[in-house]
This record gives sequence, C-alpha cells and structure tokens, in this order.
Amino acid sequence: MASISFCNLSTSLVLLFLLLFFSPSATANPADSKISSYIVHTNYHEKPSQFSNLDHWYTSMIDSLTDKKTIRVTDTHPIFYKYDCVVHGFAARLTAQEAQKLGEMPGVTGVFEDKVHFKLHTTRTPDFLGLNLNYGLWPDTDFGDNVIIGLVDSGIWPESPSFNDDGLGPVPSHWKGACEEGNQFNSSHCNKKLIGARFFVHGIESTHNGSVEDIGNYRSPRDGEGHGTHTASIAAGTEVANANMFGFANGTARGMAPKARIAIYKVSFGSLGSTDSDILAAMESAIKDGVHVLSLSLGSDEPSPYYSDVIAIAAFEAIRMNIFVTCSAGNSGPEPFSLENTAPWITTVGAGSIDRTFPVQVRLGNGKVFLGSSLSTEKVDKTTLFPLVHPGFCPLDIVSETVMGKIVVCDFGDIKTGFMVEKAGGAGLIILNAKDEGKGFRATAFPLPAAIVDYRDGLELLSYINTTKNPMASFQFGDSTVHVGKDRAPIVASFSSRGPNSFVPELLKPDLLAPGHNILAAWVSNKALTPSPDDPRRGEFSIMSGTSMSCPHVAGVAALLRAAHPDWSPAAIRSALMTSATTFDRDYRRIASFEDMGGKATALDYGAGHINPQLASDPGLIYDADVSDYTKFLCSLKYTPTQMKVFVNGSDSCSGYAGVPGDLNYPSFSVVFTANNSIQQLRRTLTNVAELPETYRVRVINPKPRKFIIAVEPQTLTFEKMHEKQSYEVLFTTTYIAGKNSNMADETEFGYIVWESDMHSVKSPVSLTWV
Repeated sequence: MASISFCNLSTSLVLLFLLLFFSPSATANPADSKISSYIVHTNYHEKPSQFSNLDHWYTSMIDSLTDKKTIRVTDTHPIFYKYDCVVHGFAARLTAQEAQKLGEMPGVTGVFEDKVHFKLHTTRTPDFLGLNLNYGLWPDTDFGDNVIIGLVDSGIWPESPSFNDDGLGPVPSHWKGACEEGNQFNSSHCNKKLIGARFFVHGIESTHNGSVEDIGNYRSPRDGEGHGTHTASIAAGTEVANANMFGFANGTARGMAPKARIAIYKVSFGSLGSTDSDILAAMESAIKDGVHVLSLSLGSDEPSPYYSDVIAIAAFEAIRMNIFVTCSAGNSGPEPFSLENTAPWITTVGAGSIDRTFPVQVRLGNGKVFLGSSLSTEKVDKTTLFPLVHPGFCPLDIVSETVMGKIVVCDFGDIKTGFMVEKAGGAGLIILNAKDEGKGFRATAFPLPAAIVDYRDGLELLSYINTTKNPMASFQFGDSTVHVGKDRAPIVASFSSRGPNSFVPELLKPDLLAPGHNILAAWVSNKALTPSPDDPRRGEFSIMSGTSMSCPHVAGVAALLRAAHPDWSPAAIRSALMTSATTFDRDYRRIASFEDMGGKATALDYGAGHINPQLASDPGLIYDADVSDYTKFLCSLKYTPTQMKVFVNGSDSCSGYAGVPGDLNYPSFSVVFTANNSIQQLRRTLTNVAELPETYRVRVINPKPRKFIIAVEPQTLTFEKMHEKQSYEVLFTTTYIAGKNSNMADETEFGYIVWESDMHSVKSPVSLTWV
C-alpha cells in the first residue's frame, strides 16, 4: 500500500469528479462481483472526529464493506494509493457493489472506475535552435545545472551514456525524491544526473489483473519501451560524442539542458498503457519530490473538460507549487479540433521539422527522378535497374513469386512492410506517403534498399507503372546519406495535432512549435531500434517522430530559463517562449505545413510560433499569471461549485465574477464572433523584466482590415523599472457574418499584436473566428 504525506499547500484540493459518478441510479448491477480498480474522492474536512488521521478513516471505510474479504489481492490491502496533494482520496480494488456503497458514505464526494486511456504521444536540434557552447543561454546558465526536470513517461535506461554524471556537482539540497528499486533496477543506477526514479504499477496491474512483467516489461523504473529514455535525453541528456543510428545523423548528442538533473516517473507499460490512478500518483510524487519542470509526452484518448482531466487537475497543483508543466499537443493532426492537453496552465507543444533530412533518389527507367527519404542500411549500385511491382496496400501474406527480385511499390507501409518484403525476396521497397503527409518523411531504417516518396510523386510513379510495359527503377543513395542545412525548416509535421481548442475556443492552442520530426536521442540497448518485432538490430540511439519529442525540447529550454531567471513564474517562462517565437523558417519564409506545402501554416498549427531559446531569455516584457488568474478563467467557463472544488477549496470561489475566458492574461488572443456578438473588448497586463527603462509602441498586423478591426489603447507604454506593470485594452470589431453551414476552423483569420521598443519585440498571435 502506497501512503503519501500531505503537501505543504496554501489551498488543498478536496474532490475530483471524473467520467463516471456512482449513485443509486448510475451503478453497475449490484450482484456483479467482478473486482476492478476505482478512485474514491473525499472531502477531508468531513473526516469524523473519532479518526485521528485520514489513513484510519479510509481504512475504516474499506473495513465496513460487507464484501471486504473478496477484494483482497493475495495478502495486500485493497487500497493501493492514497492521494493528498493533487486530490484527496484513495484508489482501491472493489466490486461495483462496494464502489456504490462507498459512494453513499458521508464525506465521499465521488467514485469512478479507473480507466486505461492514456497514450504516449538529439545531435542537430541544439544547433538548429541557436544554442551555442561558447556564448548565450547555455554558458550563461551553466547548461541548466541544478534545475530538476521530472518526466512522466515509460521509464529510463540508466546505462545510456546520455545519463552519465561526469562533471556534475552534488544533487540539489532541496531534493526529496528517491531511487526506487525493482526488476533489474537498484539504487546504484541513480547518480548525479539521474537523481530520482519511481514507478507506478498498482493502477495498471489492478486494471489488468496481472503483473506488468507478464508482457515482458519491468516492474521498476527501467524503460521497457524506449520512449521515456528518448524523451529524457532530449530534455537533459549529457554530451555524447559519435551518437548515431546505423551511422545516420552522426555527431555529438546533447539535451536542451545538458547539466539539468533528471527525475523519471514511470507510468506507461507498453501495450497495457497507463491509468488515471498511476498518473495522479506520479504527478503527486513529482510535486512533493521538488522538481522544477514537469514534462508529459502523453495524453488521453478521450480529451475531457478540465474538471475531469487528470493531467490538467494535477498540473494545476504543480503550478501552485511554481512548477512549469509542458505537455505534447497530440499526434492526431492534421485534422482540426484534434488537440490534447489544452489547459492554460499547461504549455502545449506541437511538432515541427529540423533542417536535417535523409535523402535517396528513385530513378525510373524513363529517366524521371523522385527525391525520397530512407535510413536503409542496405544499399545497391545506382546503375542497377529492378522491375517494379505494385501490389496496392501490400498485404501481409504477400506472395514471394510476385515480388522476388523486384522493387515493391506499396500504397501504405512502415518498417514491418520492409521486413515482409525482404522475407519474400523483394529487391527493394518504395512506400507512397499519405496525401496529408506531403513531404513529411518519417525516417525509417528499412532492412533493404527502400525509399518513402511524396504522395504527388507517388501518383506519377503509379502512372508510369500502369502505362509502361516493363517498368523499372533504381535507387541512388549518393555519397552522403544526410543533408543538413539544405532543406526548408521548420515545417509543421502533418501528425501534429491542431486547433481550435474544442473545449475553450477562446483560448488559442497549441502554444508553441518545437522540433519533433526525425529526432535522434537515446534508446534502450536491449530493444529493437524500430517498431518491428522481426528487427534484430540494437543500438544506443534511435530516431523518432512525434509531439512526444517536441515536448521535452520545451521542457529543457524551460529549465534553462528557470536557471537564468529563478524568480520567474511558470507563466512568465511560457510568455517569454511565446512572445519570442518565430513564424518564419530558416529561409525567412512563413512556416508551412507538410500536408500543404503550397500554403502557410497558421496559429492553429503552431500557436505563437517555433521556439527561439536565445530570444526567450531576454523577452523585455511578459504576460504573467498565477493560480488566482486561472481560477477566474475556470469561473468564466461557468463551472458549477462542485466542479470548481476540483481546483480550489470553498464553494464561493466564483462569487461575483462575470468575466469571459478571453480575459485571462495570456500571451495570445482568440476571439470568437457570433451573429449577436460582433464587438469584443479584452484586457492584458504586461510586466517589465528588462533592467533599463523602455518605451514600447504597439504595431497591429491585420491582413484582412475589411473583415475585422483591431484597435489597441493606449498605443504607447513606458516602463521605468523592473517588475513594473502596465495594462492595455484591445477592441475587436467585425461586420462579417459567417455562413449557416460554415466550419469553425474554416472561418478563422489571423493577425498579431506587437509591442516594440528599441531593444525588444513582444509579439502575440491573434485568432479570430466567426460562428
């Protein structure tokens, strides 16, 4: 049984309502004796006086159940977690009847069944982001030394050279964490780099009625997937020379904050996923342990309102403790309304490309050449032509006689397709990128000569096959298998989830774009470097894509900013990152998206823009906010007193408040016009973080002045001293009326509000939507 001591909080949370309430009218069949995992939420103020502490109260609840003998697992107590920080209550194994009885007890505010619905969403990126060993943010902050980054993920591979602690000083004195022991993991695996490691299995094992070891994972902080090791090294990996994957992307690998300390909280267990109860316990432990930054590269399959979102609720408490929280935006793009982790106290990160590609040429028999991408470890002579065959989607039972000695063209495929074709005797493989992925090639280490080609090139290739008697092709890998600094970047990855924010359209999300496409980082050395179970290849570094990779980039940069400005709040760090972000690529063109290379991406794709760490360290002005501001934001959503108690204690927290969501002091604006609301007025407050007096003048960027007007008052702000605050108001007006059948994502325009002085530029994106 995991018992947890109280947090030292100014205001405690008292209940959590999530997904499923238990009441006499909403329960499973009382005769159902199936044992499941439940989370029980309590109002600790209602603890009966005869109990000296909450432990005794919770135990008495369980002991009072008629069926208490049926809920014991071997010799363990039914309660496997107790929460007293992010929520109050406990998690236990119960039958539906027992859960109903608990829900009817005094002081119990809600009971819900534990759900499994969470999914897991480098050598070049520091240079790409402008981080330099000799000047700027890295040496100025001693590379993030003594800042602690907590990662809630799949664990860590401690033997990786990325977690070597050479050159690091003592563990920060305020650290209260632990190095928990378990399967193939002991306390000696922690050091001055990896200063803490915990694992949380009670929820997942209770839900699945078995040990995580049954699926070959580790019942310990050791990473059984590779995901957590990869993200941890992106955020704060130690310098490692000659890092590469099969020779590709060779160079010196470093995390964003190479001297920051790492604490890992393992909650993900491969195919089993993660549970609400484990994630709550992990985030609660991270808060108590003393992390400065929390990075979560995971999200829910079913996004929900903030009062029923486990990550949002726990992150709210982290913010109260001055912990910066960043989460991945999700990998469900490019569809609109696909964002996850959209709470305003969470910094939500989308994924973009970097200027490193892995090119290969496909040359047809008619001389036509297409440029594709590949990490193929097997090469062929560029003059050798092979017959082409197109089996469509390439079924798993592909016949050897059909493909033997030929280049197989597949409408869809991945690394598993490569091994299938190799096994069938194919000479090579060409995979056509999906239409919405454009030229967003995900680097794949095929076991045979192969290439992924653009969708439009693929159509030409299929036309050639269908109109040519003996279609042929060859591969040309060239003298160099890597291009650096030659390709357009950043580009928004097609998989990166997009806005608008489905729950609060008046809050613009995502917040930022960061590198998340074809990122080289540390790996687990006993697991295949690709997702194919047939792949025998192993290594210490792997290349992966996803918003899971972009999130720890921001976590690492946030650690640097925390080291540079210890007095900054989490909101100040986010503001600095957002107002300094760029909306241009390395060639000074507007950032595009892979699925639409002919057009420009928008703030619904990348938020404020792509991170620029060096500029973020000196933003001039910031948009600050604290728990009281976020509480008002929640009140503006018209949450009930019961729903508000998830975040704040007291039934009158919203008494007399009549604001709107757009009033939150956020570094961006999202305005929603309706037929009855063509004028909106919002207010913002800027705080000076520059040392010298400065006068700022506003510049409004409005590409559609006939459709909407943005008016700012005053137009000049003068700051005389550090931490001085000045406010301004913005009036948004429109005469345009959306069509009856218009789509919200289609009826959106964009602009910017920029405050400029002689030394700083503070830029905020504006999204305007008509519904």
